[in-house]
Amino acid sequence: MGYTDVDKLAVNTIRLLSADAVFHANAGHPGAPMGMAPVAHVLFNKTMNYNPKNPKWLNRDRFVLSNGHACALQYSLLHLAGYKLSIDDLKAFRSLDSITPGHPEAHDTEGIEVTTGPLGQGFCNGVGLAIAQHHSSAKFNKPGFDLINNYTYVFLGDGCMMEGVASEAASLAGHLQLGNLIAIYDDNHISIDGDTNCAFTEDVVLRFKAYGWHTEIVDDGDHDLEGIEAAIKKCQAVTDKPSLIKLRTTIGYGSQLQGTGGVHGAPLKEADMKQVKTKWGFDPEKLFVVPQEVYDLYHKHGAEGAAKEQEWEQLLEKYGQSYKTEATDLKRRLAGDLPEGWEKTLPVYSPSDSAVASRKLSEILLNKVHEAIPELVGGSADLTGSNLTRWKDAVDFQPPSLGIGDWSGRYIRYGVREHAMGAIMNGLAAYGTILPYAGTFLNFVSYAAGAVRLSSLSQVRVIWVATHDSIGLGEDGPTHQPIETLAHFRALPNCMVWRPADGNETSAAYYVALTSKHTPSIIALSRQNLPQLENSTIAHAIKGGYAVHEAEKADITLVSTGSEVGICVDAVKYLKEHHNLTARVVSIPCFEVFDAQPKEYRLSILPDGIPSLSVEAMSTMGWERYTHEQFGLNRFGASGAYKDVYKKFEFTPEGISKRAVATVDFWKSVPNIRSPINRAFQQLI
Repeated sequence: MGYTDVDKLAVNTIRLLSADAVFHANAGHPGAPMGMAPVAHVLFNKTMNYNPKNPKWLNRDRFVLSNGHACALQYSLLHLAGYKLSIDDLKAFRSLDSITPGHPEAHDTEGIEVTTGPLGQGFCNGVGLAIAQHHSSAKFNKPGFDLINNYTYVFLGDGCMMEGVASEAASLAGHLQLGNLIAIYDDNHISIDGDTNCAFTEDVVLRFKAYGWHTEIVDDGDHDLEGIEAAIKKCQAVTDKPSLIKLRTTIGYGSQLQGTGGVHGAPLKEADMKQVKTKWGFDPEKLFVVPQEVYDLYHKHGAEGAAKEQEWEQLLEKYGQSYKTEATDLKRRLAGDLPEGWEKTLPVYSPSDSAVASRKLSEILLNKVHEAIPELVGGSADLTGSNLTRWKDAVDFQPPSLGIGDWSGRYIRYGVREHAMGAIMNGLAAYGTILPYAGTFLNFVSYAAGAVRLSSLSQVRVIWVATHDSIGLGEDGPTHQPIETLAHFRALPNCMVWRPADGNETSAAYYVALTSKHTPSIIALSRQNLPQLENSTIAHAIKGGYAVHEAEKADITLVSTGSEVGICVDAVKYLKEHHNLTARVVSIPCFEVFDAQPKEYRLSILPDGIPSLSVEAMSTMGWERYTHEQFGLNRFGASGAYKDVYKKFEFTPEGISKRAVATVDFWKSVPNIRSPINRAFQQLI
């Protein structure tokens, strides 16, 4: 191994660059970067394979900073390593529109693999990256062609260890025997509230051993570079278990406040900055100093990484000569493109086709589409038989040693771990070769809200198959019946929430979800059977909203989603026969996609001059953007047979008609009724 004075200088340079960034911004977290600088140096200069000139090289080792508040450390490392992150970018830390925001964001900064911030999420992303590597290597590696063999390294702290989502993911990772995953736990005994003795005294190593992890302990993370490297090498040698290194460090090492909560989340004082620089032989009056020999050390490692990538590219070229089909498929996946003609496998329906539950329509679609899109990898949070997310003859992703699947399997048994499942999918999507989807009940996507939010923020393509989408699930009752869930996720920027009303709308939902490279989707699906609608086509539905039933000189527009659209169509006849009112019906399966259409189109669907009523067995919040009046469910549901529950809350042709009549009566005295689409401005920023 052999560490020199230049290595020690590099460690102190990393510490001071990080502290300077926080000091200059007058905001941030200097403690963890100063404490973790030694292991960061060992990892980025002695261990990891990467090419800073091509951050997207497939076989690079992945690094995830789960304790994302310590991002000054990662930015310092990216700068030294030669990524597109300059000293000026470090000086712009936490300032507006910089590429060095307050927590790492993958779409902002080259070299950042995943967007982390909420604690525990990055650890789960790391599990997803490790699953993706195992699966991709099983798919593409051939004898003599070890194309994909990278490691995933994760830094995490006490906060990540305390978050339940990380425990979910650690449990699954142990079961899956992810031998390419190495997590390094910054055991510094400090969180925001101070010494962890106040709330966190468990034996972390024992817990991870129980999860099925290999564990190592390094007692002196402040100085023992050789010990750190030796621990990493031991972990690399363990191929049938993920590994955890418990690294004892001193938070804010070198500061006068080292080892205390005072250095966790506040800049060092000026006098403290000067004393620590003097102690390590740096000019106390200068900020952002990098000795040339440190640059040289890192640029040498970067050049080695570039050479390894060049060797890999030559291997890929030879691979393509022997395995042309696989090489073409791999390159297409890395480009983010779907196979040509895949959309021809989407099911198409006509009004004469039988009524089918949309969860079943989803299963039918997956059975047809999965062969055309080989990167599609599914799963469920222990609800496979209810979500219908597994196609016939699917192979489970499992360690071969268990005899219940293999690494090439495309179906992941997540267990009852919705939150980890969402965060793991973000890691799967970030790897570059997999398009993940997974199922649970719509109500339980709320368990994973933190992960869904990061999917949207980090612009990754993941798909939630969210079945049992309403009070229509019936007997399980209010604990399982979503009310506020759609309003919640519709309010989330860059998230498509679909609630299809029939087969063609279900196909449209998947079409847009699969072709939207930078947006996650939630597809809410019914348990009860839904009729195929008269004017429903994939082409109509991919606009997010369209007229299901059109009528000249209509008195009212009924606007709905999902299972209520068919009831609205039935209400048209009831309104004519009992009230001599003419109604048109509009389906808006996806607000976000409808909002993106030209205003002229939206006004053609929701025109001026006619009152409108929304009908959805959910919270009415958000519907005022489209309709004059709203009929929904602003209370919890009830337990009973689904038809009885719908009748109780009057989601019937009669109940809808009663409210339609009231809407027409109220608005008939208003001249020149304006569509809610016609407003001063559209807030889309």
